[in-house]
Amino acid sequence: MKQLASGSMDSCLMVWHMKPQSRAYRFTGHKDAVTCVNFSPSGHLLASGSRDKTVRIWVPNVKGESTVFRAHTATVRSVHFCSDGQSLVTASDDKTVKVWSTHRQRFLFSLSQHINWVRCAKFSPDGRLIVSASDDKTVKLWDKTSRECVHSYCEHGSFVTYVDFHPSGTCIAAAGMDNTVKVWDVRTHRLLQHYQLHSAAVNALSFHPSGNYLITASSDSTLKILDLMEGRLLYTLHGHQGPATTVAFSRTGEYFASGGSDEQVMVWKSNFDVVDYGEIIKGQRSPATLTSSAGNLPEVDLPVPSGRGKSLESMQSQPQEPVSMPQTLTSTLEHIVGQLDVLTQTVSILEQRLTLTEDKLKQCLQNQQLIMQRATP
Repeated sequence: MKQLASGSMDSCLMVWHMKPQSRAYRFTGHKDAVTCVNFSPSGHLLASGSRDKTVRIWVPNVKGESTVFRAHTATVRSVHFCSDGQSLVTASDDKTVKVWSTHRQRFLFSLSQHINWVRCAKFSPDGRLIVSASDDKTVKLWDKTSRECVHSYCEHGSFVTYVDFHPSGTCIAAAGMDNTVKVWDVRTHRLLQHYQLHSAAVNALSFHPSGNYLITASSDSTLKILDLMEGRLLYTLHGHQGPATTVAFSRTGEYFASGGSDEQVMVWKSNFDVVDYGEIIKGQRSPATLTSSAGNLPEVDLPVPSGRGKSLESMQSQPQEPVSMPQTLTSTLEHIVGQLDVLTQTVSILEQRLTLTEDKLKQCLQNQQLIMQRATP
């Protein structure tokens, strides 16, 4: 949790330092809106895609040096590093998905079966598969070696805006303009879970490193945290004052960041029960990114999320260390305190909005009185 990257319609890239009183870096180079950002697994490189049809690879330091390559013939919507840092996958409005060599910035191959804009493309955690989401209402799974489309998921009723792999690599989650989130098993291609919780398009999602939680960002201005193990909504977070356009957990899962059309980047503390992912947070010091970067996580096998109460095939699971009752109780109490903190923050935001509404109403009444006075002869 050292750095956070964000891209904006102002054509700039910002790298924020999470230490107190540290200055942010502002990188310029793109000629149009920056649509996507992603740190390499080591954190030494940062990729960005833009409406100017280019991809830039930055060294995220004070100099802000970058190399640029003409990646596509239309807006670049997505950039994502492979877990080994050697490859980069990009997706574009030119209907293609392209794979590049990171260090040479050399084009390797193109995947071109989509028939409309491709919004998102991600490598699997082991780097063997690629998943892509498109405005042709499909999610496609590709084999990186053979470059063949393994399967097309066609259950979405509208444009598919975002897709990502579960940290285990055994399932994928996709978000759509039809306000839904769907989770599929990439081995059996079965639909595992279907969520229709937002009242507007779902723009982005991110898996918690434990694989137990999924966070979504929507044009209804909310973020929602889903418990995948129980298949239910846990929390709805109100912070953005317009569409929430992006969200991502940090590599440890301790924090998550969200961005919105209100020109704000917000960093939130997860406050999840640490017992759930205590083994995962050890030794992870990579940067967070505003595009989900679960590729560099240690391999931790977890049960597949249950869908609508049905029992499903489970992944191979490593035995977990037994947790003593005092630890569990302490963690539960910490969890409750954390949620009270989130609730307090939400109430504070609502109070601010109420105050703004009252001020506007007061101003309207004053304006009405002035109009009435002028109209009276």
